[in-house]
Amino acid sequence: MEARRLPAGRVWALGALGVCLLLLEANELLSVLPGHELAIGRVSHLVLCVGSAALCAHSAMRHRGVDRTAWLLVAAGIAAWTAGDLYWSVVSHDGAAIPVPSPADVGYLAFPLLTFAGLGRVLRSRVRGAPRYLWVEAATASLAVAAVAAALVVPGIVDRIGGDWASVATNAAYPLTDLVLLGLVAGAIAIRGGRVDATWSLAGLGVVAFWGADSHYLIATAGGGGGAPSVLAGGWDVAFVALAAAATMPAAQAAVAVESRGRRVAALPLAFGALALGVLVYSGLASTTPVAIVLAALALACVGVRLWIAFREHGTMLELTREEALTDALTGLRNRRALSQDLARATAEARTGDPFVLVLFDLDGFKHYNDSFGHPAGDDLLVRLGTRLQHSVSDRGAAYRMGGDEFCALLRPGSARAGFVAAAAAAALHERGDGFEIGASHGFVRLPEETRDPAEALRLADQRMYAQKHGGRPSAAGQARDVLLRALAERNPDLGEHLSTVAELAVAVARRLGLTDVEVEQIRHAADLHDVGKVAIPDAILDKPGPLDDEEWTVMRRHTIIGERIVAAAPALRDVARLVRASHERYDGAGYPDGRAGEDIPLGARIVAVCDAFDAMVADRPYRRALSRDAALAELERCTGTQFDPAVVAAFAAAVADLARPRAVSSAAAA
Repeated sequence: MEARRLPAGRVWALGALGVCLLLLEANELLSVLPGHELAIGRVSHLVLCVGSAALCAHSAMRHRGVDRTAWLLVAAGIAAWTAGDLYWSVVSHDGAAIPVPSPADVGYLAFPLLTFAGLGRVLRSRVRGAPRYLWVEAATASLAVAAVAAALVVPGIVDRIGGDWASVATNAAYPLTDLVLLGLVAGAIAIRGGRVDATWSLAGLGVVAFWGADSHYLIATAGGGGGAPSVLAGGWDVAFVALAAAATMPAAQAAVAVESRGRRVAALPLAFGALALGVLVYSGLASTTPVAIVLAALALACVGVRLWIAFREHGTMLELTREEALTDALTGLRNRRALSQDLARATAEARTGDPFVLVLFDLDGFKHYNDSFGHPAGDDLLVRLGTRLQHSVSDRGAAYRMGGDEFCALLRPGSARAGFVAAAAAAALHERGDGFEIGASHGFVRLPEETRDPAEALRLADQRMYAQKHGGRPSAAGQARDVLLRALAERNPDLGEHLSTVAELAVAVARRLGLTDVEVEQIRHAADLHDVGKVAIPDAILDKPGPLDDEEWTVMRRHTIIGERIVAAAPALRDVARLVRASHERYDGAGYPDGRAGEDIPLGARIVAVCDAFDAMVADRPYRRALSRDAALAELERCTGTQFDPAVVAAFAAAVADLARPRAVSSAAAA
């Protein structure tokens, strides 16, 4: 890489050109050597032109690649302009009739074209990865600056051009090529975000100086003034020295284009648009050239394109941001936030004939897999399993990753059974290999059959998922239930047998009604514990041989509330506690403790109530003899619709018949 400090030779060369430029300007303004102004001016001008071209070419050879070609083109432009100027000074200046176009015009016009090509290459080497909107900004800046320059300069030239078409075209080419070169500099500054290095500062100075000298010369010539004012005679020389100095600067590394941030998104396009609008306003108040109007109109069109690109890109960025917020970064599945939105929509849209099923999954064996193979392998496994889950449910709904090793699916089962759909999805989360086997426990909720509350749906599914998982909440629930049952048996041994019978009947009825394994297990616990609150009831009331009076009934009816408090003390049995509290409600609303009625009573509690009443009727009591099975069934049927749920009573009768059938077969075999 080239050193950042300039070689001493180029520093001396630039210094010599600077001294020569000062001598030229001093001679023009102060007449340092009276009588020799013209000779000194021509010699100094020639030295500056030739020296600038030579220094630019020499510096170009010190660059590489695109930069070398770029500065050679600029050097060639300066040399062409110098050759044209020599031809004009030697051949055409003193001629009576100067032909247009002439070789001098070719040399003069070659400079802006070659310099444009060279500086364009410099810009390309200094800017990398510019987005489209920055190129539109550059075009806007170029057109707006060119429009202003055209409005200020071109009318004074074009309006006075006369002669044949060749003369008109040649004279019009000067201001137009200057505008193109000036527009390039403005565009380069814009695309670099207003940040210019030493190279572009010097190149910009040179282009502006050339445009100023050229414009004043052309206006003066068109007005019959015979050339530029003396104070601006060195404008071309300043331009060539500045470009030669720019070529000597060390080549900068390619820079990423400066992208718009904050207010700059609209500030620059609007600023250049304001310039273009000013030109159009000026054209309405004063006479200006159509070139300026066209350039200004194109600049405003570019502003519109720029703002449209910004709007579209910002809209795309917003959409991507929104999508990222709803997507799991590891698996690409939708995340917990997306599930919250989709579940809220599903609970609102779900209908009995068009239900949804929410399924939660927790991987079994994933911790062992992570410990054995490492977290990167664990991440890869999650990606594979997530992809399989999404593929397996794609025709029914969407898959989600809740975090860690938990997944979820929100599905429309159609005519399929919810349990079958959930099990099929869980099967996708299975993988076996050397030394490992991954499976998934799952729990599901039917919407709207079981709930319309998104939070409740997640809670139920989560509870059922862990109820299926070995070593999870079921064990805690079972252990808590066993402790309470043992305490109850110690308090009242006869009550333990009653509870066991009620639980057996309740499980049979629950299965007859097609409830899930998790629901059946909850009802078993509720049946086992529905009278646990009686541990707080005095024996005198529990063992009273006759009917209870009103005060005693008031005490007795507190046992469901006490039972709820006792059972709810175990976190794994909180849902069971809800069933215990409602186990003595009546279908007609005349029960206790809350007077709930109909389907407002949890189904598990309605099942326990029927089973409890039946077992109480077929058992001896201190105040009456036991009823036969048929009599007890008849009593249940008589109380259907008042004390008991008709559907539960029907399922109970069928379940009792099923339980009695094996016993009858066994008795016949024994006989």
